[in-house]
Amino acid sequence: MLMVTTPADPDDLMVKTRQEEVLRAMERYRPKGLVLDISGVETLDSFFARTVAETSRMVGLMGGRTVIAGMRPSVVIAATQLALTLGGILTALTVDRALDLLSAPPPRRRRA
Repeated sequence: MLMVTTPADPDDLMVKTRQEEVLRAMERYRPKGLVLDISGVETLDSFFARTVAETSRMVGLMGGRTVIAGMRPSVVIAATQLALTLGGILTALTVDRALDLLSAPPPRRRRA
């Protein structure tokens, strides 16, 4: 598994750079999934929120699953106010719980 920790006040350049690093690591190491620890993040802006959602979709296209860990109440409120849709992104209160989620087999998809 790949674990990425986001600093408390990420700027746009750092967020975009981190996204590129995650994708390179997905290609190189072929992990089952990504734990994105945002427990240090206190505020959420639209660029960060959109990039997190995009990164998760990209990880999914590369065969992995993403769990966002450690969302603070202020981040949850901002995500709701921004109408951020996480789609199939899993969330967990802690990194330990995120690792548990990624260790479990993925849910079976229903056939149409």
